[in-house]
Amino acid sequence: MTPSDAQFRYRRIQNWFFLGLMYAMFYMARYNLTVADPYLLKAFGWSKTQLGILKSAGLLTYGVAVFFNGPLADRIGGKRAILIGAAGAAVFNVLFGILGTQFESALGPGQVALNAVSTLAMLWAFNCYFQSFGALSIVKINAAWFNVRERGRFAGIFGIMIQFGRWLPFNVGAFLLATLPWRYNFFVPAAMLVLLFILNFFLVQDSPEHAGLGDYDTGDESPEDAAKPASFGFILRKVFSTPVCWVIAGASFCTGIVRQGIVDQWSTLYFKQVHHLDPSASIVKQTNGLFIPVAAVLAGLVAGNVSDRIFGARRGPVITLAFCGQALLLVVLGHIEGPLAAGVTLASLMFCINAGHSLIGGAASMDFGGKKAAATAAGLFDGMQYIAGSAVGYGMGRVLDTYGWGAWTYAVLPFALIGAGLAAMLWNVLPKGGLHGVPVVQIAGGKAA
Repeated sequence: MTPSDAQFRYRRIQNWFFLGLMYAMFYMARYNLTVADPYLLKAFGWSKTQLGILKSAGLLTYGVAVFFNGPLADRIGGKRAILIGAAGAAVFNVLFGILGTQFESALGPGQVALNAVSTLAMLWAFNCYFQSFGALSIVKINAAWFNVRERGRFAGIFGIMIQFGRWLPFNVGAFLLATLPWRYNFFVPAAMLVLLFILNFFLVQDSPEHAGLGDYDTGDESPEDAAKPASFGFILRKVFSTPVCWVIAGASFCTGIVRQGIVDQWSTLYFKQVHHLDPSASIVKQTNGLFIPVAAVLAGLVAGNVSDRIFGARRGPVITLAFCGQALLLVVLGHIEGPLAAGVTLASLMFCINAGHSLIGGAASMDFGGKKAAATAAGLFDGMQYIAGSAVGYGMGRVLDTYGWGAWTYAVLPFALIGAGLAAMLWNVLPKGGLHGVPVVQIAGGKAA
């Protein structure tokens, strides 16, 4: 099977299109909590620290779960894994809305109850456990459909679908919150997950072979690895014994601190408390629903093409430059006063975040995991990002309660600089045995990957 085969290309487009829509719904069913922040604070009388407990519970669960669910997805197949994730996420979004409404009615407006915090945090943690199957499954499936030299560009194209998912909670969700009780912000994503469950069940296949198109050489394995069976031990050794994978994991940890600490978890509340704007305000909707998604899409496309075409499928140079951009923009954001300038700066920051993240989570997972261990590699990389994010859930809540918004960007700035240093170690690294036999380059003169 060759990439020029028209039937192959058509079937591949169908596969990633419906996978992309599914993952968009995963995002809608996860970032609906962020857009609902001001409404939940009002409904339950929580402090930012208490709200941060929910964020940390979800992010930590997600981060730990991907370590275990990555090898599981590699063993059971990406299609089965993503369907499990969609079903579970739908159930726990519904339960969050139902039990949250019951707590609100029992407490009355503005009352604080620790059992409301703990119960809803537990439900959100379960949601995030099932959410953790999403990225792993998509990477697992697409590793079988895309050659090494295509993956950077594909990561950018696929990012369009992901950013559509981010657009949904900050636009559709904002509309729902402005017109209906807050619980519908959790019910609607659950219903959409059910619909996409059905479509993916019938229209997505794990590999070209499963789709009846024969085997396809993706160029990410040495002949020795290709000959080895995909045993559980082989999968774990391929990822966890490779120095390159741990360097990428460290860079992903730094990405998580910046992304979750600034854009994904706290930006909505920043607009509310610093600029006195609700999620439905024009500039907030434009920032979250237009500026940031467009910047993220462009970042993925630019980063993928630059990585593939200019740097010969090396991911390290682009990720390094992306972290340097993050550091600069964090300093700028710390001095912004107007909401429009803040929105533009946040979008620019997201450009730099996603330029690195799209390569770490997409291309690098497939490059260094290969067809057999792509989900495990994605689990390691994505898990480190969300474990980092869990620290800036409760942790950032404490920082903001104690020091105020003036400390917001500077609290995460050191991690952008550390990330740049780690990514620079990958400057000349290529996947072992990939790219039609081109060997991996040593890391900073050290052990080969």
